[in-house]
Amino acid sequence: MAERTSARRTGRGFGRVLVTVYGVLAFAALGRSSYELVVKFAEAPVAYTLSTLAAVVYVVATVALAIGSPAWRLVAWITVGIEAVGVVTVGALSLADAQAFGESTVWSAFGQGYGYVPLVLPFVGLWWLWRTSRSTPEERTA
Repeated sequence: MAERTSARRTGRGFGRVLVTVYGVLAFAALGRSSYELVVKFAEAPVAYTLSTLAAVVYVVATVALAIGSPAWRLVAWITVGIEAVGVVTVGALSLADAQAFGESTVWSAFGQGYGYVPLVLPFVGLWWLWRTSRSTPEERTA
């Protein structure tokens, strides 16, 4: 039983690569947002608050995907879902009006400043969560 459960953990196999990418993005977004909050917050509070939200989402998603237990899997679904909605919404709004947020955020222009990783990552994350939630043929017959 333990082998079947561990095979479906989100932090194994390809999940390790996904967790690593999330971790790097979390580190970058957290560093950027921390600086912006401390030094430049008055210039564009909405943009810098959104960047902080994105950083928190990335940190929580990283932890949730790395642990992958049933409770953390639910947390991963929620945070990665918030990330997907956030990057699409902020990305679209920032393209419609370049000054909508005053300054760029992690999710502005669909994550252009981060090589569009913020746009692709949540959809890869959602796919991985879906893929690892399905039972294997061996589990269906057991």
